[in-house]
Amino acid sequence: MGMQVGERKGVMAEINVIPMADIMLVLLIIMMVVTPFLQAGIAVTLPKAPHGDEDPDINKESAVVVAIPIDGTIYLGRDLVSQSELETRIRRLMEARPLDQRVVYVKADNRVRYDNVVGVINAIRSAGVDRVGLVVDPGKRTKRQAD
Repeated sequence: MGMQVGERKGVMAEINVIPMADIMLVLLIIMMVVTPFLQAGIAVTLPKAPHGDEDPDINKESAVVVAIPIDGTIYLGRDLVSQSELETRIRRLMEARPLDQRVVYVKADNRVRYDNVVGVINAIRSAGVDRVGLVVDPGKRTKRQAD
């Protein structure tokens, strides 16, 4: 009636980390998929320009993006703002940044009136920002366009 070799008495008190690792991986994948949509802000139909250069800084969380959807309203990130308060909000955002990082990106719907876009750019420049990036949809580039 003695104990055999390798036999344990009582409850095993080890932590099973495999389910925790599985949950962490699933959460990581969900976060990686959702993060670009959080940064995207307001959805607009961008004008197509096959020769537009892609600026990787626009995808950073710290990027300042002004979106103008088809109804002509103005969004700073996800916040609805008026054209008059846009200047003060951008000025406040740019105060702490070095001069070489003072860039504002404008995403305007391709059906927005031209004078609305010009008014937004004027407000951005009045806030002391000289570098304004106009975001376009590069579309699918064919081999001929890439050459």
